[in-house]
Amino acid sequence: MTDTTTDIRLLSQADAIAALPDLSETLADCVEGGASLGYMSPFRPDDGQAFWRGVADAVGRGEVLLYGAFVGDRLVGTVQVGFASKPNQPHRADLMKLLVHRDARGLGLSKALMAAAEAGAAKAGRWLLVLDTAAGELAEGLYEKLGWQRSGVIPSYALFPDGRYCDTVIFWKTVA
Repeated sequence: MTDTTTDIRLLSQADAIAALPDLSETLADCVEGGASLGYMSPFRPDDGQAFWRGVADAVGRGEVLLYGAFVGDRLVGTVQVGFASKPNQPHRADLMKLLVHRDARGLGLSKALMAAAEAGAAKAGRWLLVLDTAAGELAEGLYEKLGWQRSGVIPSYALFPDGRYCDTVIFWKTVA
């Protein structure tokens, strides 16, 4: 990457639709890199189009905050804040799909995306956040460094893209 100027932005529904190619490429790159994200390999960018259209629709309905990490004009990372929809959980949100394209790693984008997501959740009145991640992966250590509390591990919860089972770690955090 020649331009390493980075920027974290909250995306509107229209922004998400305009960024579909980059969002899909980033998801495909992460799946093909071995991340357990709900998809199996082989996974091509076109395979993510329906998923990202659904996220864009959820953004439009006010159910999700979608943040994008940009290097220059290219979206190379993302994270979502999904608002709990049950009436007895107006204070809670789920952090979902923290993704950074492999060729943009090492720029601090994961940390910046998480900071933006946490601030956005707090601004929306969602002070209890939860997430899950594959045990033993880099994200697990990142969440611990960012002050997330480990709640527990569920063995054989999901599959890696190559078909191996992976344990899942549940984390939570309160934000002001």
